[in-house]
Amino acid sequence: MDTQDEILRKGHYACPGCGLAIAMRLVLRAVGRKAIAVIVPSCEAVISGTYPFSALEVPAFHSAFAIAAPTAAGISRALKIRKETDVTVLAFAGDGGTYDIGLQSLSGAAERNEDFIYVCLDNEAYMNTGIQASSSTPPLSWTVTTPKGKVEKKKRLMEIIVAHSVPYAATATIGYPQDLMEKVKRAKEFQGTKFIHVLTPCPTGWKMKEELTGVIAMLAFETKVFPLYEVINGEIYRITKVPKGLPVRDYLSIQGRFSHLSEDEIEKIQQEVDIEWERLIYLAKRHEKV
Repeated sequence: MDTQDEILRKGHYACPGCGLAIAMRLVLRAVGRKAIAVIVPSCEAVISGTYPFSALEVPAFHSAFAIAAPTAAGISRALKIRKETDVTVLAFAGDGGTYDIGLQSLSGAAERNEDFIYVCLDNEAYMNTGIQASSSTPPLSWTVTTPKGKVEKKKRLMEIIVAHSVPYAATATIGYPQDLMEKVKRAKEFQGTKFIHVLTPCPTGWKMKEELTGVIAMLAFETKVFPLYEVINGEIYRITKVPKGLPVRDYLSIQGRFSHLSEDEIEKIQQEVDIEWERLIYLAKRHEKV
């Protein structure tokens, strides 16, 4: 792409190898310059810049942590009153601000089918405040609040969003940039609430080498840990890319947050991943002709 398409400026404050910054860059490129971004206190707030500086080439509104969705909804409604229908309102929030603290307000906005694109930048913990576990943190994963490994399973956020019958919801990963950008562009075609769930590896919190961010993101998909699919109107499931089905060990072994796992625990994770993949296949086949 031409450098004019770059909306995230150079010189931002992201850590080396930050998957979240890569995701923001790709999403903004796909959305284009006719956009307004909503940012909440999080890693993305640090990356986008604190007043009076900004790393974004589009207007940005910094809201409270729990209200990315209703803030975007309010801006969207104001634009419609002004008859500015060609501006995309984009909300960025992390897993903490989406799975946990912002879930209630997101649910309300989705139920009303407010018109904006919501992007969950999922690095699977509260990274900005010191790597505490969230309900997105995968089971058996190390964090500072789960030093022996998290007991609970990762929340099925996509199913919660799909239950609201929003026009468009999709998963994506920075490991496959074209797939991510195509889904963002597809989301722009729908009126109402659009939700993009992006896996964004964090070298610091995942205890991995910073140059492995893209590799980890690809392995998350190829091992079926993080499938790529979309859901239309809460009914039609479409698997957008088929993984190779590599052993989940390939994904876990290069992350220090899983270095404490026993062979039995790795096998348990593999079984869970296989079950969830078969479940997704069932949903896709079930809705093929809807």
